[in-house]
Amino acid sequence: MGFIRQFYLLLWKNITYRRRNKIQLLIELLWPLFLFVILISVRHSDPPYKQGQCHFPNKALPSVGTMPWIQSIICNINNPCFHSPTPGETPGQVGNFDNSILSRLFVDTQAVLSYSGNRSFFIFQELMGSVRLLGERFGSFPSLPVKEYLRPNETLSSFLLTNGSLSSSTVDQLMKARP
Repeated sequence: MGFIRQFYLLLWKNITYRRRNKIQLLIELLWPLFLFVILISVRHSDPPYKQGQCHFPNKALPSVGTMPWIQSIICNINNPCFHSPTPGETPGQVGNFDNSILSRLFVDTQAVLSYSGNRSFFIFQELMGSVRLLGERFGSFPSLPVKEYLRPNETLSSFLLTNGSLSSSTVDQLMKARP
């Protein structure tokens, strides 16, 4: 059987089926027209208006890391709209939160953990200043010691003792510090 013969038989079968079910044929023809009329009426009842450009601040995804992700949620909670491009729209730039308290605290902590020289006490003092500034910023929250924010059996204190070259009294002060 050739293609044309099969196509002809298929059309004949379809027409025969449609002749037998006239109500279904009527519904199949009128339903798309009815939906199209609804779309046209909505378009005419609410005409479009011109809106300028709207640039939103960038928001990090959880895959970037916990700190940038939480910062992007906290810093952009009201979702502002800007008329000019934001700094975070630059390709390859993860965040524009370099001056926030959380990022400064993170940078200071990273400096303390990665530095093993004699200046570790001075970096520790800068870290404590950042923690105090964070406590002043969020003063209405209950202030718990730092060790309460860590998981049980944490290894931060042993890391600070061995790799951070801090004394045990300094590590104890850090663990008992309140933000």
